[in-house]
Amino acid sequence: MIIQGKLIVSCQADPDDAFYGRMDLYAQAAAAGGAAGIRANGPGDVRAIHQAVSLPIIGIQKRLQPDGKVLITPSFEDALALIHAGADAIALDCTRRGQASGALDRLRRIKSELRVPVLADVATVTEAQEAAEAGADFVLSTLRGYTDDTAHLTSFDPHFIAQLAAAVRVPVIAEGRIDSPQLARQAIRAGAFAVVVGSAITRPHLVTRAFAQGVEEEFAKVSGRIVILGIDMGGTNTKFGLVRSDGQLLQHGTVPTPAGAGREGLLDHLAKVVQTGLARARDAQQEPAAIGLATAGWVNPHTGQVVYATDNLPEWTGTEIARVIGSATGLPVYVENDANALAVGEAEFGAGRGLSDFVCITLGTGVGGGCYADGHLNRGSHFFANALGHISIDRHGRPCNCGQLGCLETYANTAALLRYGGDRYSSAEELIEAANRNQAIAISAIHELADHLAAGCSILVHLLDPQALIVAGGLAQNNPLLIASLREKLSGLVTVWNQRQLRVMTSELGYHAGVLGAAAVALAD
Repeated sequence: MIIQGKLIVSCQADPDDAFYGRMDLYAQAAAAGGAAGIRANGPGDVRAIHQAVSLPIIGIQKRLQPDGKVLITPSFEDALALIHAGADAIALDCTRRGQASGALDRLRRIKSELRVPVLADVATVTEAQEAAEAGADFVLSTLRGYTDDTAHLTSFDPHFIAQLAAAVRVPVIAEGRIDSPQLARQAIRAGAFAVVVGSAITRPHLVTRAFAQGVEEEFAKVSGRIVILGIDMGGTNTKFGLVRSDGQLLQHGTVPTPAGAGREGLLDHLAKVVQTGLARARDAQQEPAAIGLATAGWVNPHTGQVVYATDNLPEWTGTEIARVIGSATGLPVYVENDANALAVGEAEFGAGRGLSDFVCITLGTGVGGGCYADGHLNRGSHFFANALGHISIDRHGRPCNCGQLGCLETYANTAALLRYGGDRYSSAEELIEAANRNQAIAISAIHELADHLAAGCSILVHLLDPQALIVAGGLAQNNPLLIASLREKLSGLVTVWNQRQLRVMTSELGYHAGVLGAAAVALAD
């Protein structure tokens, strides 16, 4: 079989499929499109395809077993029938379950008696090694995610292909959940000998369903028909609200955050906030489709777990927020770092709409940020990206609660602003109001904060070359002097300033920006 570096199309259909029994048509279309091989189920389809195209055929036979699950080519007789029908090679289940039905012995007998290549469908590296040792000519990732011990895996993983390629000496063929040319490219890059694609090509009803759902869901979003409970848990206050998918805030509230209460105290706090929000939804005859939750600390958005949090929220590291809140409510829960969530909110509802590259900086108890690059939120490989507050602007400067010295956060947060004001003001709001009334000390304090903020932002601008800097958070509210001063100071620190045409602006989302951002995270999933 000349399949190296080529596409193999899996031509299979269920009995209720409109194309059931006419896989020869799919095979002809696949051949016309450049496929180098066909994978087909059952002697009938194999025979029809063999007569229709000259491509090599990998034959399989799916049979329901007493345990209620299908097994691929469970007998030698099945393999023999496939070869007689015109198959050029045989694939069989060589997972633990397949091996329990004698797959490895069957593999050896097929090779010995039928003298055709045998392909082993596996789900783990160990199964691949065992099949290769038994004489398999190829191993395929077909059953990754379809066995009991891999059922939690729901997407194609190129890293697994690389692991297989490193673990066995026989060629590795990538198959399973490859639904785009980009994933097929990744498979080859990871070391695949060839790639098998099935449903994404040969199941038009699934393709149609994906498009139909996408259109309907997006229409529901832009029409404001979806409601999300958004929660923004900061170090001082927790804000919550019901947010329509067009960005309209229906209900909202604010309660103090028991920041020092530890993990259980904070989870209990969130549970109460959720229940309050859901109660308000019921009173308003609304049914939230999901919960979006923004929190301080770095978050794995795929699991909803806090990867790391500073001592601003003691014991918060490792907290499985999505699992706990989801179990209590039965609703999907989407968790994101608060600054990242704010950036998503700006992209969906605010100043970031229509922009592909921007940095959102939030100024409050801490300093955070979210960076969009080429239209996508940049989270980093370990979800630690966008730690803008921990850019060092003075290596010998003030200590930060992260353990480092001179972090931007210690020079551009609320405490720093009050310090620059000589501790004459009881709150940032009071100082900003005083600056707006032209009080010299307050104005000087804002200029000093802008000076330090510009030092950190200039690094971001040189690194990312964004279209805009969007400044949000309590220190940016009602504070035009800060934006004007930051823009002026950046112009003296950033190279080719005029050519960049960088926009420096305030968030459009206002006091409830974090709530809108949390909701946007749920909507963007």
